[in-house]
Amino acid sequence: MAPVVEIKGLKKYFETPNGYLHAVDDISMKFEKGTTMGVVGESGCGKSTLGRTIIHLQESTDGQILFEGQDVTHVNKRQLSKLRRNMQIIFQDPFSSLNPRMTVEDTLKEALLLSNDTNKKSLDQEIIRLMDMVGIARRLRMAYPHEMDGGRRQRVGMGRALAMNPKFIVCDEPVSALDVSIQAQVLNLLQDLQDEYGLTYMFVTHDLSVVRHISNEISVMYLGQLVETSPTDELFDHPMHPYTQALLSAIPSTDIFHKKERILLKGELTSPINPKPGCRFAARCPYATDACHEPQHLTDVGAGHSVACCRAKELNLAQA
Repeated sequence: MAPVVEIKGLKKYFETPNGYLHAVDDISMKFEKGTTMGVVGESGCGKSTLGRTIIHLQESTDGQILFEGQDVTHVNKRQLSKLRRNMQIIFQDPFSSLNPRMTVEDTLKEALLLSNDTNKKSLDQEIIRLMDMVGIARRLRMAYPHEMDGGRRQRVGMGRALAMNPKFIVCDEPVSALDVSIQAQVLNLLQDLQDEYGLTYMFVTHDLSVVRHISNEISVMYLGQLVETSPTDELFDHPMHPYTQALLSAIPSTDIFHKKERILLKGELTSPINPKPGCRFAARCPYATDACHEPQHLTDVGAGHSVACCRAKELNLAQA
């Protein structure tokens, strides 16, 4: 069975006065049905741009996008309209992503009408079904975004995405703007909906604790490139790339008996504008050698684990 979504060598460059900014640079990955792929990295690494490019909110510079085995890299307006029903997004900011002049009912109604699967007679029933599905009280049907808190607004955004009955959803940091207690509710809701409807998620976040809770696999991005990808438990148990190890060391620990050693990164960030070949993390990596200036590629190291570092095996064997 073909993955729900597969990308091959995907690139997204932005033109600047000084050259091309490589926001997404030669990324390949698969999203299997009913699973969640977490994409993590620092702010500005390109993870949100990757998600937006996959669903055609931004057009790719190069590479290939496949949906259920069919090439959808270049689509016309009619094909894009059909694709929109199967590929949706939940935005990071639940306030700015909603129209302030539209009530909950209006927002959901608009999405239902665009899906072309709902007639006007059944609209009321479908609106109530969506509200119940995402946990919005029916009394808020005529409420505007400013009359609700962040958690409820994000649920409206989720309902809008689900109105199309999609198969693939990009979750672009959907809980980063919410309180911790509300984060847990939204994450649990996403998992329940996935179990019930067989949804496939790309979950973009910079919070490693969150991504561990929800993801089946994790891909780590650095300046537009994938540096490591692995099943979730394997990545947390055996991080191999120096950048991944630094990210994991920053997770707060409640264990007062075993002090965690924080890995502090030093050095200048490599410019994403016309970057030179080689590892883009090398300027900040304490283990960098001359070999790191050669192009690095994801290499399978077993257990579904791949890493783009020429010294990964050597360094991890030394630390074992």
